[in-house]
Amino acid sequence: MADKVLTANRLSDGISVWLDAAGTWNEQLQAAFVARHKEAVDALEATGKQALADNKVVDVNVVDVEEVDGVLRPLRMRERIRAEGPTIFYAAGYSGLTATAARAA
Repeated sequence: MADKVLTANRLSDGISVWLDAAGTWNEQLQAAFVARHKEAVDALEATGKQALADNKVVDVNVVDVEEVDGVLRPLRMRERIRAEGPTIFYAAGYSGLTATAARAA
């Protein structure tokens, strides 16, 4: 089973967020809680459903990630774009939502 994290978009402003180990929605993928077994994935799914019902987030998804040299990286391109920003030059000074060690390398 691939490692998984819970992601969503914050309802108040649409920003991509990831659930951290404290149970809060964080704007940094690198702070996300990583589920490494079925019970943890089930808990993430339940937490996501409750957050959606409470109108805290929308578009809740459990997504596959890999950890390379201590850096989390989503396996799907859609999730990489949500975590790191556009794949092309976007605007002067724009560097995406987060900087990761993988991008700096």
